[in-house]
Amino acid sequence: MRWQGGRRSTNIEDRRRMGVGRPLAVGGGAAGVVIALIVMLLGGDPSDIVSQSPSGGVGVGGSGRTVDPAQDQLKEFVSVVLADTEDTWPGLLAPHGVEYTEPRMVLFSDAVQSACGVEQSAVGPFYCPLDQRVYLDLTFFDELESRFGAPGDFARAYVVAHEVGHQVQNLLGISERVHSMRSRMRPAEANALAVKQELQADCFAGIWAHHAQKQRDVLELGDIEEGLGAASAVGDDTLQRQARGRVVPESFTHGSAAQRAAWFRRGLEEGTLQACDTFNAPALGQ
Repeated sequence: MRWQGGRRSTNIEDRRRMGVGRPLAVGGGAAGVVIALIVMLLGGDPSDIVSQSPSGGVGVGGSGRTVDPAQDQLKEFVSVVLADTEDTWPGLLAPHGVEYTEPRMVLFSDAVQSACGVEQSAVGPFYCPLDQRVYLDLTFFDELESRFGAPGDFARAYVVAHEVGHQVQNLLGISERVHSMRSRMRPAEANALAVKQELQADCFAGIWAHHAQKQRDVLELGDIEEGLGAASAVGDDTLQRQARGRVVPESFTHGSAAQRAAWFRRGLEEGTLQACDTFNAPALGQ
């Protein structure tokens, strides 16, 4: 994937040095908490505020946690991909009367506090509609390659684009409707609706790739296979087979490997929102 010369997004919050659940202190005392909360409410990253308290306490910007220098290039990479989605989606949503709001991406280590609660790295990358943020522990990319056999820049770009796809769903009002409907359903029905939502996000990731290639020629030989491989690698059947040794389709929440790859490819080939209507599709594939 050709990304090195791309624009970097300004919507990156790097919380990798921050712990979860520890007191915030900027110069010590309650004032630090107030300042940090103000920064967060204004859309900023409280880790930007770094200071030492008179008592020697560490400010909100540092917890003593070290950041692996090997992740520097990955941080640059996700910043470029995020910027590319920012350049793609406004023009696609405008004809539908929707103004695109850029999500922020939070980089974290081990665990993170979001408006949707505290989450561990084990859940993988996720999107929180309550604060319109994408949360990512960069070590997931190592797992994507070593555990799931999905290496490559475009495989990683698919992951970012999928989570941004949830932001698009949020802006279109899809996420709220799905949440409301699922709350009134039995578990199996709620899971089936969740699968449709996730497959649509896969398709939206394909839409991004379609237009990024058309407008900026970002794809190289083998990239499409990398993206399809990543979509397949995180299919529910693949994950269940690894974890349990058996597959339980009624418990799927994201779709099978074949479904995820098929809907990503559909968005990639057609490049339109209409092509990604998983909710009214006569069949989702196998």
